[in-house]
Amino acid sequence: MTETTETAVQFLTAEGEFAPSAGAEEYGSYLDRLSEADLQQFYRHMVVVRRFDLEGTNLQRQGQMALWVPSHGQEGAQVGSAFAARAQDHIFPSYREHAVGMVRGIDMLAIVELLRGNTHGGWDPTDPTNGNFHGYCLVIGSHSLHATGYAMGLQRDGLVGTGDDESDAAVLCYFGDGATSQGDVSEAFVFSASSQTPNVFFLQNNQWAISVPVRVQSRTPLYLRSRGFGIPSVQVDGNDALASFAVTAKHLDDARRGGGPQFIEALTYRMGAHTSSDDPTKYRLSSEDEYWIARDPIVRFEKYLRSLGQSDAFFAEVKAEAEDFAADIRHRTLALTPPPASTIFDHVYSEPHP
Repeated sequence: MTETTETAVQFLTAEGEFAPSAGAEEYGSYLDRLSEADLQQFYRHMVVVRRFDLEGTNLQRQGQMALWVPSHGQEGAQVGSAFAARAQDHIFPSYREHAVGMVRGIDMLAIVELLRGNTHGGWDPTDPTNGNFHGYCLVIGSHSLHATGYAMGLQRDGLVGTGDDESDAAVLCYFGDGATSQGDVSEAFVFSASSQTPNVFFLQNNQWAISVPVRVQSRTPLYLRSRGFGIPSVQVDGNDALASFAVTAKHLDDARRGGGPQFIEALTYRMGAHTSSDDPTKYRLSSEDEYWIARDPIVRFEKYLRSLGQSDAFFAEVKAEAEDFAADIRHRTLALTPPPASTIFDHVYSEPHP
């Protein structure tokens, strides 16, 4: 198992104590951007999306979807980094960034519809209400090329390095440790480094590429891989939402200002199965799960908020909201009907075809 290393940027310990690590100094000022309301929103999103995730698993088991992709355990990395992005930034997720989608404003039922097979893509990334959150990509690592190409487009449109914080944009691309073994990601690094695109590549190292552990995939820490392409990198405790926010905010700022691509490795853990078709008990030890349960991002953040004086009423309110959200998702899922067969032709041809 990969433990949180000495090189990883951290602000909150596993016990929820605010204790910045040795490498956190250059990121500390970014926490000044956060208000008490922001901290509450961090917690709210993590709790609600975990309950949504559980409901998605239950719905799949009850035959409402062919597949479910859980995000349990990775909420700290996702919520922290997603809050670091600005409205004009573009997000390219893989397929388990449910918390990021929630932060960016998509209707979470769209994820259910996608995994149910009701839609081609789930949501329209060009719709302003979807927060520039591009479609899920189940082809491992291929979307890193899409993200790089989009960032090259931002350059050509003059939306990078102008000094205008309201228009300069960056591209935040999420993928997992398994994707770093795909050729597409290496190719994305080559083009991004060559063109100095405004990309921030955010690796959620959840320790397992289905049943293959990180120690088998790579003999060196994954955050070092991008440096061979000329892309600076940093490692962060991904179960620390504050660290995920501060590090991502800093590197998105650098990318928007014309500083070129950046790479972040967030050390986290996939608490459940890779997907609902997987059984992690076949390849993981219970002792490993116990190690990471003790470092749960939500429990850690709750302890931190309580140390700041947050009331019991707030936590009860969030729990109730999460239950209501899950009930609404269930109700709306059960009300879904098959789409018309004609939709199979939507978006296939640019012009009418016989």
